[in-house]
Amino acid sequence: MDEAFVTGDGHHTACGICPSRRFPLGEFDVFERPSKECPFDPADGHRYTAERVPVCVHPGKVGLPVGRYKSDGVPLTQPFVLPADVSDLVPYLRVVLYGAAPGMVETLIDRALAEIPQTFPGVDPVAALRRALN
Repeated sequence: MDEAFVTGDGHHTACGICPSRRFPLGEFDVFERPSKECPFDPADGHRYTAERVPVCVHPGKVGLPVGRYKSDGVPLTQPFVLPADVSDLVPYLRVVLYGAAPGMVETLIDRALAEIPQTFPGVDPVAALRRALN
């Protein structure tokens, strides 16, 4: 089995029962909130679609945008829009990187390295990322 999306000693904000702790990226869906489309199954304590696809109902906690990644094969993307003001760059990067699911961090760093020089030509992207992650 592939490694679970969220791993480690519990420092991630994902719920203890979240499918992200059992399944890799793309093997579960993320809904905005609990709904009739993903009822709770008292037999095992998880939420599923009618097709028995596991569902996370806290996108903010798991660090993923809402999407039917398993059900519809939606590709995983992470919102990443640099702020207009350079003084907001490091705080923005800190929020995005610390709030991201572990499997997305490398992609976000790559995007930051590519986009920071285009948006803020005088800013060293590596230095900005170091400040954000420090």
